[in-house]
Amino acid sequence: MNTLAPPQPDSRIRTTTPRGERTNPTTEYSALLRAVRDQGLLKRRTGFYALMFSAVTAALLGAGAAFVLLGDSWYQLLIAAALGVIFTQFAFLAHEASHRQVFESGKANDRAARTIANLVVGISYSWWMTKHSRHHANPNVLGKDPDIARDVISFTDEDAARATGLYGWFTRRQGFLFFPILIFEGVNLHIHGLRTVFGRDKVDRRWLEISMLVPRLGLYVAAIFVMLPPGLAFAFLGVQLAVFGVYMGASFAPNHKGMPLLPRDSKVDFLRRQVLTSRNIRGNRLMDAFMGGLNYQIEHHLFPNMPRPHLKQAQLLARAYCAEHSIAYTETTLIQSYGIVIRYLNRVGLAAGGDPFDCPAASTYGR
Repeated sequence: MNTLAPPQPDSRIRTTTPRGERTNPTTEYSALLRAVRDQGLLKRRTGFYALMFSAVTAALLGAGAAFVLLGDSWYQLLIAAALGVIFTQFAFLAHEASHRQVFESGKANDRAARTIANLVVGISYSWWMTKHSRHHANPNVLGKDPDIARDVISFTDEDAARATGLYGWFTRRQGFLFFPILIFEGVNLHIHGLRTVFGRDKVDRRWLEISMLVPRLGLYVAAIFVMLPPGLAFAFLGVQLAVFGVYMGASFAPNHKGMPLLPRDSKVDFLRRQVLTSRNIRGNRLMDAFMGGLNYQIEHHLFPNMPRPHLKQAQLLARAYCAEHSIAYTETTLIQSYGIVIRYLNRVGLAAGGDPFDCPAASTYGR
């Protein structure tokens, strides 16, 4: 994990504490927030999102036209892969609308996010919002952040130690297997959506979500099997879901995994809780597009309703501010972040017991 060398404090942020006066953590964040607002970085960029939505919609329509024109051809798998990428880009837009980044009106953002998530991506908006809101409130906080709760992957030694049998075998190798199993993440997201809308727990606008989610999934699968022979149809679905799952997972995984975990009862102020548990990904505009702005994870957590185009400028303020206040600010390349995730998960997996070195590569990455 690489931490940037402290940059020079930004002169636009005035946070000097008078001699003898203790720094108030709330005041620290307020000063940074004020600097961000003064530069207009929380103002909406509706034009940008209109352009992005138009671009991905055009790509979706183009992929649909190519699907019809190609017919019974194995080149359809290229269309399937393209759809995996396109649906992920729509998921980024739904994520941003759910954070109130697109429109001034909260209702307009909710409508856009719900429609895109359910009707286009095929994921329950209510399930996503419940899970994601808990994550933002307590990133990497044990017992509070659902993103580090025990599931297929174990994120703590205690969880890994409970893994036995075949699950234990998997857990001891979970770092190496993490990215391969992402090919099933697309199916997993769709299943979570259906379980949510048809489950017993309270769901906001349940029937509206059902009316969008069920036709999206049902008609999509039906169209594929009507247009393509069974073997090619299954291959098409497999490729599309695999690309979607890997792309989604590879975009969200670098942001917090392998960063410090906080005890459930930890007393960490908002600024440090968000910065110390998040990791940024270095890059250029291509990286911004590839990750949908998630590469500025620190700024996204500090200012969750900030439009994507403003995150880069906010990074200059936040990074300098953290240097001034001696707060570790972590940024790596995308490949480095993947290496960190693999090594971290393998280290945790050792707690499952057994011999972790029966896999030759484990001797390199297992410690």
